[in-house]
Amino acid sequence: MPDLHQLVKDKAQTWLDSPVIDDQTKKQVNDLLAKADSKELIDSFYKDLEFGTGGLRGLMGAGSNCMNKYTVGVATQGLANYLTKTYTGQTIKLAIAHDSRNNSRFFAEVAANILSANGIQVYLFPELRPTPLLSFAIRYLNCHSGIVITASHNPKEYNGYKAYWQGGAQVVPPHDKNIITEVNAITSFDQVRFEGNTANIHSIGPDVEKAYYEEVKKLIPNQQTILKHKNIPLVYSSIHGAGITMVPECLKQIGFTNILIVDEQKVPDGNFPTVKSPIRHSV
Repeated sequence: MPDLHQLVKDKAQTWLDSPVIDDQTKKQVNDLLAKADSKELIDSFYKDLEFGTGGLRGLMGAGSNCMNKYTVGVATQGLANYLTKTYTGQTIKLAIAHDSRNNSRFFAEVAANILSANGIQVYLFPELRPTPLLSFAIRYLNCHSGIVITASHNPKEYNGYKAYWQGGAQVVPPHDKNIITEVNAITSFDQVRFEGNTANIHSIGPDVEKAYYEEVKKLIPNQQTILKHKNIPLVYSSIHGAGITMVPECLKQIGFTNILIVDEQKVPDGNFPTVKSPIRHSV
C-alpha cells in the first residue's frame, strides 16, 4: 500500500494535470510539492473537503482539503444538480450573501456563475451582508435555496459555505443528505460548469433590506418603552464583520438614537486586525 506522502503527491499531480485548474493554483500546488516539509502538502490533499450537513468549512488554499474555487465549485454543482432534480420544470431561484472574510466575495461569485450556468436564477447581494438578511431574502424573493459564504467565529485563515432551503433555514433532512450525495457523485472538475451566464445573475436591491427592517419593527414588544428610553447609550462593534452594514441602522429603525460605534473595529476586514479570532456577528 502506498504511503500517505505518495498518495498526496499523486493527488496533487492530478490537479497539475487537470486542464480546468488555473495557472495560479497550479503554481501554489507546485510550491507545496517543492517544500522540504511535507506537512502542508499532506494537510492540503490527504482528503477531500467534506460537504457536511451545514456545508463546507476549511482553511483557504490550494488543495482538495481546502476552501478554493474548485472545492466550492464541486459543492455548488452538486447543489445545482439536486435543485434541478427536485424542481423539474420550474424556474429555480437562489439567493447568495457573503461576509467580510478574505475571498468571500470571490467564492460568492464563483457560486453565482456555476448556478447561473445551470439555468438557475441567482440573486446576489452587491456587497457583504449578515446571514439573517440572507435567510430573509430567500423568503422575500420566493427562492428555493440560498448560500452564505462565511466561517462564523473561525480564525481568519478559514472560510465556509452554508446551504439554505426555501424556508430560510439551513438545509435539514432529507435535503442535506441528498445534496451530499450529489456532491459526492462529482468525480471530475470537468463536470462543474464554471462559466457563468450573466443573464441569470441579478443584483439584490435595497427593497429587501427595507422590508427586513419593517418586519423587525413588527416583532419589537413594548415599543413605547423604547421611545421613552431611546437615548440610552448603546455600544456596538461589528468586529470587522458584516454586521456594520445593518445593525446600527436596524437599531435606529427600532427607535434608539444614541448608538456608539467602536471606530477601531467598524471597517470590514477579513484579517480581523484588532482581535485574535472573530466571533459570530449577525443582526
